[in-house]
Amino acid sequence: MTTIERSIVIKAPVKQVFAYVDDPVHMPEIWPSLVEVKDVKPLPKGGHRYHWVYKMAGMRFEGETEDVEYEVDRHVLAKSTGEIPATFDWTFFAENGTTKIQLKTEYEIPKSLLGKLAEPFIRKLNEREAETFLANLKDRVEL
Repeated sequence: MTTIERSIVIKAPVKQVFAYVDDPVHMPEIWPSLVEVKDVKPLPKGGHRYHWVYKMAGMRFEGETEDVEYEVDRHVLAKSTGEIPATFDWTFFAENGTTKIQLKTEYEIPKSLLGKLAEPFIRKLNEREAETFLANLKDRVEL
């Protein structure tokens, strides 16, 4: 498993930031390599389950994500299955009208990529992707 951890402070209330992140349909707007989110279904305990299509290093991958831990305005742990097994652990902190987000992602690099590209290169691409993703979120919701 490969791990990426990033954080960002957004000048917007936690309720607004959480609401945006909580809607999976928004993800392709801010996540550069996320091609599609579909079949979004709300879960009884909060959160969602959905199908996704993602491009990594030019290759297309598909899978499902389900929020397995969900606490409104505070925390979401999402598990992805399929061609890129992963977890996305989001923690939201309200700080004087702003929101600090800590994101920890753990994922397996698809074996089909390892034969074509070196693991350090793929990891670097994904680190940049995480930074861009959070910066795009900030641009989208910041006051």
